[in-house]
Amino acid sequence: MPLPAEFDLISRHFRPLAGPGALELRDDAAVLQPPPGRDLVLTADAMVGGVHFLPDDPPDLVARKLLRVNLSDLAAKGAVPLAYLLTVSAPRDTADTWFAGFASGLAEDQATYRVTLLGGDTTSTPGPLSLSLTIIGHVAPGTAVHRFGASAGDEIWVTGTIGDGALGLAVATGRLSDFSGYLLERYRLPRPRVGLAIAGVASAGMDISDGLVQDLGHICRASDLAAEIDADSVPRSAPARAAGEPWLATCLTGGDDYELLLAVPPARSTALRVAAQDAGIAVTRIGRLMNGPAEVTVRRSDGREMALTRRGWSHF
Repeated sequence: MPLPAEFDLISRHFRPLAGPGALELRDDAAVLQPPPGRDLVLTADAMVGGVHFLPDDPPDLVARKLLRVNLSDLAAKGAVPLAYLLTVSAPRDTADTWFAGFASGLAEDQATYRVTLLGGDTTSTPGPLSLSLTIIGHVAPGTAVHRFGASAGDEIWVTGTIGDGALGLAVATGRLSDFSGYLLERYRLPRPRVGLAIAGVASAGMDISDGLVQDLGHICRASDLAAEIDADSVPRSAPARAAGEPWLATCLTGGDDYELLLAVPPARSTALRVAAQDAGIAVTRIGRLMNGPAEVTVRRSDGREMALTRRGWSHF
């Protein structure tokens, strides 16, 4: 079915998602009033068909992943989600049912995470399908967590389990079997750790999108520190452990985790545990930061350094 006229498409699929300030998507811009006394936090991510999702991925899950990877960036700042802008560039032969499914996925997660659509743009493209989302959140003034700010002696913590997303992609592409379906679900549907109160607890942090080792390297460079992690302490789900030792390096470097990676002073580790318990989110200490060249060393529990042929995902 040919792509519907732009305004008809917006009216049927996206106007029901619009919230305060969106002007019912009838204008070229939105008008947003931030909560009183709060700093705005803005972040954007793009997803391209064949790169960040597979052609046969259900459209509702594609939409929810797009929203959730952006929510994960807000979670890494300690921010509360507010609203988002969306750009969709789709081939002209994209079925209207795809847009319906995509919009239904957004609606489901809007209700879960209490965000609404402000506006955006729709265009046609010869392909592939390309999606971009800019999300807006808010924090108390001066409390946003950054990549920089860590100190030597800080502990390295992660939320959840690491490696499920990368292994889920391996399942989706036929390189790994997982009859539980857990890994594929984790690849298609990340779990942003919104609600974990890290402001005033973490000295630095970010979410893990390009691989644990590579993203930790970003914190090292931003804070001018070295890092050392214990590969055997990195939390892995039961299906990830069942994949076996040959997949450990993929878990550490594959990306698509969208868990939080945090530098926490030892004196605040109890505060982190309490915040995690309050939010119902598991946290695990996996290493430490120290003075030295801005690089990451991965060791096994017996002290042996683990050789890695790659450090993470590259966007270019």
